[in-house]
Amino acid sequence: MAKTIASYGEFWPFYLGEHSKPTTRAFHYAGVIGFIAAVLYAGLTGDWWALILTLPVLYAIAWFAHLVIEHNRPATFTYPAWSLVSDFKMFALAVTGKLGAELEKYQIHPRP
Repeated sequence: MAKTIASYGEFWPFYLGEHSKPTTRAFHYAGVIGFIAAVLYAGLTGDWWALILTLPVLYAIAWFAHLVIEHNRPATFTYPAWSLVSDFKMFALAVTGKLGAELEKYQIHPRP
């Protein structure tokens, strides 16, 4: 990534491009679902250590997808807050059936 991204509006299409393959996105969805489950568990039991200990595992799942499937560097390393927001945004769009239109809007297609 040679150019610095100055706004979330610029970042979002970049983020989608870095998640062009459906399998990469599936790994991220697993991480989001795991995070939601960990927050619910911690909230219900008061065991906040479970949440803290779960976070590295969930990030590792997503990073694995970038390394092995997408073959790129996770945007989290450069833009951690925007990446986290985008994980949830991408998940919400997928769950509501709107992700396909968003990918098409930015002409995001799986990389070879």
